[in-house]
Amino acid sequence: MFRVKIERRATKELARLPRSDADRVILAILSLAENPRPVGCVKLSGTKKRLYRIRVSDYRVIYEVQDAILLVLVVRVAGRDEVYRGL
Repeated sequence: MFRVKIERRATKELARLPRSDADRVILAILSLAENPRPVGCVKLSGTKKRLYRIRVSDYRVIYEVQDAILLVLVVRVAGRDEVYRGL
């Protein structure tokens, strides 16, 4: 079982989401502890880190999987139009 850690930036982005959408995103993030690479996840190319993306409705969750220490680090949570900026 992996630990899930959410970076400060992602926490702030979650707080800005509408409550119903935020609840759905939080459930998806918590499910990453069981399976950090669920069906439908996409490995992002063009970044220095090994980042993955899952889609939750109109939102994207960008996260890094650190297998050596069993950690899922959530980096960004935002709409699809702005989530990839600044990665």
